[in-house]
Amino acid sequence: MTPAQLLARIKKGTLPPAILLLGPEAYQRRRVKEALAAAVPADAVAQHDLSELSLAQVIDDARALSLFASERLIWVVNSEAALPRGRAAAAEDDEGEAPGPAGAAGESPLPAYLRDPSPGVTLVFEAIRYDFEGDDKRKQDRVRKFYGSISDVVELQRFAPHEARREAESLAKAAGLRADSAALDLLVEALNADVARIAIEIEKLSLYCGQRAVAAGDIAELVPDARSSTIFALVNALARRDRTRALGILDLLTREGEYLPLALAFLSTQFRMALVARESGLKSAQQIQTHFQRMGIPMWGSRADQVYQTVSKFAKPQLERAMKLIFEADKGLRDARPDDRVVMEQFVMKITA
Repeated sequence: MTPAQLLARIKKGTLPPAILLLGPEAYQRRRVKEALAAAVPADAVAQHDLSELSLAQVIDDARALSLFASERLIWVVNSEAALPRGRAAAAEDDEGEAPGPAGAAGESPLPAYLRDPSPGVTLVFEAIRYDFEGDDKRKQDRVRKFYGSISDVVELQRFAPHEARREAESLAKAAGLRADSAALDLLVEALNADVARIAIEIEKLSLYCGQRAVAAGDIAELVPDARSSTIFALVNALARRDRTRALGILDLLTREGEYLPLALAFLSTQFRMALVARESGLKSAQQIQTHFQRMGIPMWGSRADQVYQTVSKFAKPQLERAMKLIFEADKGLRDARPDDRVVMEQFVMKITA
């Protein structure tokens, strides 16, 4: 089940007796938690930690009828701590975690409870420690198996870049933040498509910018990790041959103390990718993204768009010339006591000519 499907069920008022939330994605988990909490009286919400209590104690609380509320929500965190820790489990778990109070071997009381659940009580088991890929997948499968008696399993998958971009646009609109496409691309890329962080930064930007439109400089000023992503805004400006914009971003990078040889290295990568795309006859951002991913090079949709913009603005001879200019600028930056800003400004002037 997806978070959207669960939210639709909550809206209809059909709460299941137990829900298992799997995965580390924080933004959707917060939305689910807020929706569930709003569906019951404020004094009918309880939280338990399975690193402190046993699963049997949590079930006992679910069995206890309330004199004041016909509906109850019991949120259970650290649900991974309830898994038994026998020798086989210990061999799988190589992190050296100490078992919680519910870690003793024995049959889980959950299946028996779910055969006859307490009316009006919803148990939500939060298992967010493990991801869906890599080494975590095996551990997450153990969690899923242990809670196999719960039929309503919600997978909190991380947002894909294009999904994060779409959600950022919705959040910006809801916050009354005026932001163009380039600014939102920069924000999503700077925060690695982490929508929980994007939501926080959009709220900060809306308070900071007020009625004016957000600019790349605002993102670089307020958003952690955004300074390096401002370099990609420079790439975009160069791809459009927007000299004024490119020089403005270069000024921003200089004032923020960016190491300009690093900026040039990013530019070199961008133009090399564009040259490969041009020589491979790639005709769209989707083709570019697919091509590089098949080569084992991770690429976001926004980055593929940047490469495509560069390909569309620069013919092959111009891309080859750009690579020569980058080589000259790199050589200039390595000269004895160079003025990095002057070298980069000369590069911008030449490449946008």
